[in-house]
Amino acid sequence: MEIFQAPYIAITVILAAYLLGAIPFGLLFARWLTGKDPREHGSGNIGATNALRTSGKKVGILTLLADIGKGSLAVALTDYLQDDITLVAAVALAVFIGHVFPVYLKFKGGKGVATMFGVLIPWLPWVASATFITWFLLFKLTRYVSLASVVAAIMLPLFAWSFGILSWSTDEPSSLFSCIILGLLVAARHIGNMRRLLAGDEPKTGAG
Repeated sequence: MEIFQAPYIAITVILAAYLLGAIPFGLLFARWLTGKDPREHGSGNIGATNALRTSGKKVGILTLLADIGKGSLAVALTDYLQDDITLVAAVALAVFIGHVFPVYLKFKGGKGVATMFGVLIPWLPWVASATFITWFLLFKLTRYVSLASVVAAIMLPLFAWSFGILSWSTDEPSSLFSCIILGLLVAARHIGNMRRLLAGDEPKTGAG
């Protein structure tokens, strides 16, 4: 099904994806269920990890599912309505950037790991699987969410490139470009975590 033929419609779709990605579910769930503002506790981040640490398991799980879900919804719907991998790649990037730089919160958003996985699942499932396995194994080994996230983000464009050659995923340049941007942004958003890790101040998750 192809309905986004006019350029202005494609631009509108990309903008809508950004606005969807910008919805700060971590903040909304925390305020609704606990009355807390996650920006004032823990790392100050609105993502699932800080939501879990500061507002409890329920808020953390809801935030994780919502952040994954908004990425998957935007990409899956675009892919269904328009058979254009370049537009799908642009929407994937837009919804992710919306999460990381949300207009509703003066462009101060989450670190993007859950939403990164969300866009990859319907878009590049083999890449999503390899990236998640990398994240999961490193997290189980170290219990550092941040370290696992950075390594997975760095591996993401490498998986996209190699799987494209193997024809397990698309080899379109637009997809590889978007994966490079996704990986770089996730890694960049964790610079502070890496500094704390090197200083021995980065908290583990689920340790003990």
